[in-house]
Amino acid sequence: MKRFIAATLVAVLMFTFGASSVFANEKDLKAAVSNLIGTPYKYGGTTTKGFDCSGFVRYVYNQYDISLPRTSKSQAQKGTKVDKKDLQAGDLVFFNTTGKGISHAGIYVGKGEFAHASTSKGVRISKLSDSYYAKRYVTARRITTTKNFV
Repeated sequence: MKRFIAATLVAVLMFTFGASSVFANEKDLKAAVSNLIGTPYKYGGTTTKGFDCSGFVRYVYNQYDISLPRTSKSQAQKGTKVDKKDLQAGDLVFFNTTGKGISHAGIYVGKGEFAHASTSKGVRISKLSDSYYAKRYVTARRITTTKNFV
């Protein structure tokens, strides 16, 4: 079931971003997300002209009619909690970057990496083990279900 959900998410991402074939592994999810890599950071941004972190997450999920709240703090209250050791491609990861609770979000792409909109570098892929993110990791949520894709 877990592989089916991850494979379905990858398929939808690949279709959404115009890929010519469907893939079912983390490497290919990263390839789909890579179409947005380099999109600049824009506070409050929700389009390919510029994203903030929650705008990026919301944009990706909106591509296949999965509605999420606007802020990372609100997004972290949706779906099902996932232990860090059980992360799967497509899960959302959340961080406390301000010292005031959840303030940053990204999409786990597998192998300890997540896609997100960084304030300094725009949309990029980072490692959960990077000291900055490791110290600030708060939780993860699974939003996707087979129902979302039927």
